[in-house]
Amino acid sequence: MDLHAVLLKYWGFSSFRPLQEDIIRSAVEGNDTLALLPTGGGKSLCYQVPGMAMDGLCIVISPLIALMKDQVEALKNKGIKAVGIYHGLSKAEIDKAVDNCVYGDVKFLYMSPERLSTDMIRSRLVKMKVNLLAVDEAHCISQWGYDFRPPYLRIAEARELIPNTPVLALTATATRQVVQDIQDKLGFSDAKVFQKSFERKNLAYVVFREEDKLQRLLRVCNNVKGTGVVYVRNRKRTREIAEWLSQRGISADYYHAGLDSKERDNRQEAWMKERTRVIVSTNAFGMGIDKPNVRFVVHMDLPDSPEAYFQEAGRGGRDGNKAYAIMLFNQSDIIDLKTFHERSFPPLKEIKKVYNTLGNYFQLAIGSGKDQSMPFDLVSFSKQYNIDPFLVFNALGFLEKEGYLAVSEALANPSRMMFLVDNEELYRFQVANPVFDPFIKLLLRSYSGLFSEYTKIKEDDIAKRAGIPVDKVKKLLQDLHQMNILHYKAQNETPMVTFLEERLSASDIIISKETYKERKNFARRRLDAMVNYVESTTKCRSLFLLAYFGETGAQRCGQCDVCLEMNKAGVSSYEYRQLTEAIRPLVQQEKLRLPDLLEKLDITMDNEKILHVVRYLIDNEIIGQDENQVLYWKQPEQKK
Repeated sequence: MDLHAVLLKYWGFSSFRPLQEDIIRSAVEGNDTLALLPTGGGKSLCYQVPGMAMDGLCIVISPLIALMKDQVEALKNKGIKAVGIYHGLSKAEIDKAVDNCVYGDVKFLYMSPERLSTDMIRSRLVKMKVNLLAVDEAHCISQWGYDFRPPYLRIAEARELIPNTPVLALTATATRQVVQDIQDKLGFSDAKVFQKSFERKNLAYVVFREEDKLQRLLRVCNNVKGTGVVYVRNRKRTREIAEWLSQRGISADYYHAGLDSKERDNRQEAWMKERTRVIVSTNAFGMGIDKPNVRFVVHMDLPDSPEAYFQEAGRGGRDGNKAYAIMLFNQSDIIDLKTFHERSFPPLKEIKKVYNTLGNYFQLAIGSGKDQSMPFDLVSFSKQYNIDPFLVFNALGFLEKEGYLAVSEALANPSRMMFLVDNEELYRFQVANPVFDPFIKLLLRSYSGLFSEYTKIKEDDIAKRAGIPVDKVKKLLQDLHQMNILHYKAQNETPMVTFLEERLSASDIIISKETYKERKNFARRRLDAMVNYVESTTKCRSLFLLAYFGETGAQRCGQCDVCLEMNKAGVSSYEYRQLTEAIRPLVQQEKLRLPDLLEKLDITMDNEKILHVVRYLIDNEIIGQDENQVLYWKQPEQKK
C-alpha cells in the first residue's frame, strides 16, 4: 500500500507534514492511536489518507457540523464518496445515507457522537466494513477537558460492534490528564501516542493591559502587514468594531453565527481571497478554515480557558512565517470574565425549568421525542416564556453536557431531493403527466445520483435553466413530493434542538450537585489560569502555555512581551543562555541560596543582569525555590 501515492493522487501533496506519516502508518497497522497536533497541523489527512488506502469505510466522529459539511463537500469534489449525518436531516435521508454505507461504495461516513449511539446506526454498524473509527475533537470525551460532551463516552460501546476496527483519536489541545483520559475512555489497548510540540516558534504572544483597546487595535492593524482576525465575545461588537476600523481606512468586515449562511460564506470568502483584510468575529469563525498567511490574531476579550485561547491564537502564522497573537485586556475584563463564569452555571432548578419549558414549547408528551430534531429560536422562546436568554443559552449548554439534548447552531441545510420511484415507473409517470415531463428531464440532466441518494439542489439554478421563476420551481417540486414521485426537502437555516432521550418530567432530570460543583470548579481553574496568563509580567508567554499543556524543557521564546522586556533590561539571548548554562550545574550539584549562587558564579556580568535572569528562571519554573530559599534545578531536561 503506497500512502504517498494516495496523498499525491487525491490531495496533490508529494510529502507528509511532520508526524502525519507516523500517525497514518500506526492506524493502517491496526493500532489504537492518539494524535495531538496543534491547530493547522493537518489532522484531517491523518484519517482521510488511511481511509482511502484501506478497503472499507472510515467513520469520522465530530461534534462540529460545519466542519463535517465542509469536509464531506471537499471529499466529494475530489471524486470520493462521502456522506454526513447531522441534525436537520430527515429520518428518510439518514436511512438512505446509512443504507449506502452498508451496501454502496461510500468511503467516509461523518456523524456526531449522538448519532453513533442511536439504534438506527448501531443496528447497521455491524453490517458495515469499517476500516477505521476516527474520533475528532477527542478532548470532548474527558470531563477534565474544556469541552466535555457525555455522548462521546458512548463511543466505546460502539467499538464492541466493530471489535477489530482500530481507533484514531485526534485533538489539538489536551493537558496530560486529558491525554490519559482519552485513552482510558475509548478503551485503547497498547496505544500509540504521537504528539507534536505545542511550541509555535514563529508566533509571538503579546499581552497589553490597555484601557483604550480600539486605538491599540488600530496601531496593530497599521503596524503589522497582512490579514488578521479580531475575536470578541458578543455579536453586536463584531459589527461595531468592523465599522470603526473601516472608518479609519482598514478593510474590515464582521462575522458571527447570527448571519444567514450566504452572508457568512460571502464574508469568509472575501477574507480568504484577501478582498477583506481584517475579519472581526465571535469564536464561530475559524474552525476548519485553513488560511496559512494570517499575520495577527487579536483578542479584544478574555477567552475563558487557555485551551480556547491556544486554538484561536494558533490560527495565526500557519505558513511558518512570523505572526502575532495579541491579547488586549484591562481590569474590567477580569471582572466580566468572572461574572460570565458565574452566569454560565445557572441554578439547578432553573436548568430543570428550562428543560420542562422546552418540552412544552415543542408540545412533547412525557416519554416521547427521542431522536427528534426540531427548529428552535432562542430569542422568541425567551420572550414567549419571559426567561433571560443568557440563562436559557447556558441551561441548554448544561443539558447538552449531561446528554439530554443536542443543540446545533443555525447552519444552511441546502435543499435536497431524491426520486422515490425507479426509472421505469418515472417514465410511465412522465407519459401519463406530460405537464411535468420537461421539468423532470431537466432535473435528470442537471443532477446525477437522484435515484440512489439525497442530492443537494439549488432552486435558483434550476429556475435559470428552465427559464421560469424560482417560486414555480419550488411549486413543481412540492407537487411531485405530494404525489410521492420524489422527496423534496427545502432549505432550512434554523438552529435545531434534538432530544437525545425521551422527554422526562422535570423531577426525573438528574444532575448531581457533586457533578455540577465539580464542573464549575474545573471551569474556574481554567479561568484562573487565563487570568494568570495575562497578569503575569515575568513569565515567558510561550513557556506559560507550554507548561499548562504539560510540556517542559523549551527555551524562552525571546519574542513575547515579557521576553522583550528582559531584552530591554540589557540581557541578550546569548547572555541568557550563557548564564543559564552556568547556573544549572551549580544548583544541581549542591544546595545553594541566592547569595551563595552569586558568589560561586564564575562569570563576568553585571549583578543586576544575573538577578534578572535568576528571577526569570524561578518565575518560569526552570529553577525551583523551596521554603528555605534553597534553589534547585526544576526541569529534568533543557533543550539546546
